[in-house]
Amino acid sequence: MNSLRNRIAILLILAIVTVVTLATLAANTALRPPLPQTTMEPVARQLHLIIKMIEADPADAVTAGVRLQQGPATGAPEDILSELLVKALSQTGRSRTAFITRNEDRPGITASIKLESGQWLIADVPDFSPQPGRWKILAGWIVLIIFGSTAVSVFAASKITRPLRLLDNAVAAVGPDGVLPHVPEIGSGEVRATAQTLNRLSDRLKTAMESRMRLVAAAGHDLRTPMTRMRLRAEFLPEDAERQKWLNDLEELNTIADSAIRLVREEAGHDNIKDTRLDHVINEIVEELSGLDMKVEAQGMKALSIGASPMALKRALRNLIINGATHGKGAKVAMEHHGDVAVVTIADSGPGIPSELLDRVFEPFFRVDISRRKAIAGAGLGLAIAKEIIERFGGTITVANRKPAGLLQTVSFKTR
Repeated sequence: MNSLRNRIAILLILAIVTVVTLATLAANTALRPPLPQTTMEPVARQLHLIIKMIEADPADAVTAGVRLQQGPATGAPEDILSELLVKALSQTGRSRTAFITRNEDRPGITASIKLESGQWLIADVPDFSPQPGRWKILAGWIVLIIFGSTAVSVFAASKITRPLRLLDNAVAAVGPDGVLPHVPEIGSGEVRATAQTLNRLSDRLKTAMESRMRLVAAAGHDLRTPMTRMRLRAEFLPEDAERQKWLNDLEELNTIADSAIRLVREEAGHDNIKDTRLDHVINEIVEELSGLDMKVEAQGMKALSIGASPMALKRALRNLIINGATHGKGAKVAMEHHGDVAVVTIADSGPGIPSELLDRVFEPFFRVDISRRKAIAGAGLGLAIAKEIIERFGGTITVANRKPAGLLQTVSFKTR
């Protein structure tokens, strides 16, 4: 009920039902028949005239169509109408015993008035009572209004919110590269205008992404030549300590350039996706890093396959595990299976990351502590590259602090 379409539909339904209900009440009030209290006195005067005709010449009255019988008419008694008739007879003439009954064999009501001779005058009188079953008719009318207004309102709300659904679908379909898919430019003028705007935005985003990747790749490539010249010059420095400082700085610059180029390649890469055993990839990484004397341990590996490129997936998970091993005093890798989702967790016991910086860990070149750059090699691109690869294969990655200390990196993939 929180969607705009549902709110618009409910508003239209309430508006239509309210308007039609008020119109129905107004029409019912305007077309309502007169109340029995206002029509019974004219009926009583006519009955007094018939009674005078009978008293003057009973034979002529019967010949004229007046009905006389020894008892009142049969049928279901109408007590309220009977009281109104007795009251009207007394107000317009002589008081008499009278009854009104509803006919059993035909529609309408009949008045029975006792005469002084002991006979009963039987006369049909107008029936101004509401139509039988009127509540059923009214209920059916209301149900028809509700169903009709619901159909019209839902259709109108869908038309009104179609541009918004177009925006929502376009945003939901944004790929890992940040580019929107092409939106068909069809429909009403507003919908076409929205689609054209989204397509122009997508083209601009694609151009900006390609320009950024070309810029980073060109910068990383162009840095190689001056760094090579600087390395050659550093080799001829007379002092060993000074020469080593220059070489270390150049090595760091080279690492940053290589990492930037790899990041661009990952963003532009389109490796072939195939069934890949996630447990095999993790075991290979753990075995490789253990051979490099890194404190890495794998736990609870299960035979699970996902859709990914083995080399790219290995590169991403290696970056995450190395991050835990180098910054977190060792990494423990575990894997769980929840339905059709494989969850890989990488836990360490390091200092963690300040909570206010957790949202920035996937930014390129981000380092929690700049002063540690000399102690721990890296360009701050490992997590950015890992996130790019994981999301390209439809996965997700989150980073959170552990209690009492440490960091937890969680990666999820759809299994095959």
